[in-house]
Amino acid sequence: MTVICSSSDPRQLRAMLHSFDPATVRGVISFGVAGGLDPNLKSGDVVLATEVMSGDDRWLAGLALDDELIAGVTMGRRRVVRGCLAGAEEVVAGLSCKAALHSETGAVAVDMESHIAAAYAADAGLPFAALRVISDPASRALPALVRSAIKPNGEIDLRLLLRGVARNPRTLRALVSTGLDFNRALRSLRGCRGFLLGGGFRLGGESLVTANL
Repeated sequence: MTVICSSSDPRQLRAMLHSFDPATVRGVISFGVAGGLDPNLKSGDVVLATEVMSGDDRWLAGLALDDELIAGVTMGRRRVVRGCLAGAEEVVAGLSCKAALHSETGAVAVDMESHIAAAYAADAGLPFAALRVISDPASRALPALVRSAIKPNGEIDLRLLLRGVARNPRTLRALVSTGLDFNRALRSLRGCRGFLLGGGFRLGGESLVTANL
């Protein structure tokens, strides 16, 4: 299994995929977090994509899944749903923007990598799948301070966050809620590793995983 970490940067992911030889893999999997669009989904819920859309483009997620592993993921408080993912080039953070995208597309979640991975797989004639865990649900806006604190490598600039809180203490509550949501998403992602390590996606060969963790 070859893993490419995109750091939530669509341009970086395209460049990395462009330099990768598709003849060396049997399938592509998009794995990581996503923003919730369906109001019924909570942080930590798991989305198995049936298709990915971006603008007028649509890509079906055609890999077979191991139902026993799906049952394992649903153990505990995690919920697993199948649905459409929307692809975005920029962070969809506001409540009204999430609601509009959900109404327009019917997608249950949005991320910034799956549509790129799906397009790469389609161009290369490879099967594709996406597993995404809800980090910020539809009912919660992603604070602007968090968006500005994300480094190019995907890590959070803690100094910038602390300076922002010092300037505007009222942002602390939103930051704490966002952090709790993100921690739930990470716990779910760890629980979903069986899909990858245990062969839940039936590829019959080496897979290429594009991830934002």
